Amino acid sequence: MPALPRHNVAFYPGSFDPPTLGHLDIALRGARIVDRLIIAVFATPAKNLLFTAEERVQLWRESLALADAPANIEVATYTGLTTEFGRQLGATALVRGLRTVTDFETEFQQAHMYRKLAPEMEIILLVTDLAHMFVSASLVKEVAKLGAPIEAFVPAPVARALRARFSPPQVS
Repeated sequence: MPALPRHNVAFYPGSFDPPTLGHLDIALRGARIVDRLIIAVFATPAKNLLFTAEERVQLWRESLALADAPANIEVATYTGLTTEFGRQLGATALVRGLRTVTDFETEFQQAHMYRKLAPEMEIILLVTDLAHMFVSASLVKEVAKLGAPIEAFVPAPVARALRARFSPPQVS
C-alpha cells in the first residue's frame, strides 16, 4: 500500500458564529497534523448571524493568541464554494469536527459532496473532546442571551463579545 501523502495545507471551514472551545479544540488538534491550517470563516452563510465576518475573524485571532496556538494556524474569510476556496489556498485537506451522531450524518453527506467537487482533497473528521461534545455556537448564543455564564463553552474574548452584544443598554 502506498504511503499517505503529507497534507501541507489544510483548511477548517465554518461560520463560527461565534467560535467555541470545541472549535478551538478542533483547530489546535488539526494544526498538529498539517504544516499549515487555515481557519476559513464563511462570510455569508444562510444563517442569522450575530457577528460580522470581520468580528468572527477577530474573535478567532484573539482566542488563538490566548490559547498560545502554534504559528501554523491562520484565519481568513471566504465567500462562494468551500472547495474552490480550498483550491485557492492550495489545500490538500479539509478539516471538520464531529460532536454527535447528528453531526456525523451531516458531515458524512457533506464529505461526500466535497469529495465529488474536489476529489484531490482529503476530508479529515476529528472527534471533539468530550468536554465540548454538547457545545454548539447556537446553543451558546441562546445561553448568553439569557444571561447565563458561558465561560465554560467559549474562549474569553468570545465571552466578552457575547456579554457586550447581549447586555442591556445603559440608561442615564
